[in-house]
Amino acid sequence: MMVYDEKLSSIKTQLSNGVVPSRETVRSLLLWFDAERRGYDVIRRVQNALKRHGLTTTPDFVYTWLDGPIAFVATTDEGNGTAAAAVASGTAATDPIFRINRLEAANKKPISVKPDATLQQAITIMLTNDYSQLPVMTGPRELKGIVSWKTIGIRLALKRPCTSVRDAMEPPQVVAVDVSLFDAIHRIASHDYVLVQANDKTYTGIVTASDLNFQFQALAEPFLLVGEIENGLRQILHQKFNLKELEEAKSPGDSGRSIESPSDLTLGEFVRLVEPEKRWKKLKIEICRVEFLHRLNRVREVRNDIMHFDPDGLNPDDLVFLREFAQFLKRLRDVGAV
Repeated sequence: MMVYDEKLSSIKTQLSNGVVPSRETVRSLLLWFDAERRGYDVIRRVQNALKRHGLTTTPDFVYTWLDGPIAFVATTDEGNGTAAAAVASGTAATDPIFRINRLEAANKKPISVKPDATLQQAITIMLTNDYSQLPVMTGPRELKGIVSWKTIGIRLALKRPCTSVRDAMEPPQVVAVDVSLFDAIHRIASHDYVLVQANDKTYTGIVTASDLNFQFQALAEPFLLVGEIENGLRQILHQKFNLKELEEAKSPGDSGRSIESPSDLTLGEFVRLVEPEKRWKKLKIEICRVEFLHRLNRVREVRNDIMHFDPDGLNPDDLVFLREFAQFLKRLRDVGAV
């Protein structure tokens, strides 16, 4: 029995005996499946395993923060209501929207100051933590405003009285925890941050422009690497094959698409083009065809995960693989394999 089957079977037994299982994080659940990120195949494996054991998670492990807590419930549990019934019957809707609660920054409780705190205290906190903004709060649900370098600078420049935080704060920008990430981006672009408010009216985090820059940098590198790999392959294949051979590499059932050069081929079609040994020899590259095709197939699989745009980011091993394969193709081009 696999580790995850043992874990899920034990959880189902606890629920059947009226015992509430301990909560896990999404990350720990994935580790049961020897995974670190929620790629398409991983999600499918976890969902199938949960279904086999009559379980689901709340919140759904697919849509919450990677290190956020999840509880296990039986799909036939009356206390779980309509959602459990929907999962059990296979009719549960899939949420297609990427929400801000998937970001790490949205799940880190923000440090705050009180309105009557001195400005020096706020400045010290901002400097020591490298913050650009601080929420001004009197309680976990009582948000009074925001103080930032911008609000402080404007008041000092205009020589306004500015000794306490109250003197330098402005109305805050707040979004719900389930708001679309792309809707939040517009607010962040205009105001440099948003505070994230949970359903219980507490504030779970603050997402800034710097957080978005870091997030999209992590997402952009795999896209750029795959693009570099595809362009490198096209250069290697350029003028090596005739139109008939290029057409024969086209995916079956895709007769409506015209193929005029290697630039019109997908990664899967690259594999199909050079898989026959007689075509491979046309490349005149003295490397192992089997190993090359194996790696090319892996690039295709990683690319499929990338296209799902997951804020979890790419598996670190896959990112290293893309970097190494892109560098490998560059070395081939450098020695004249074009």
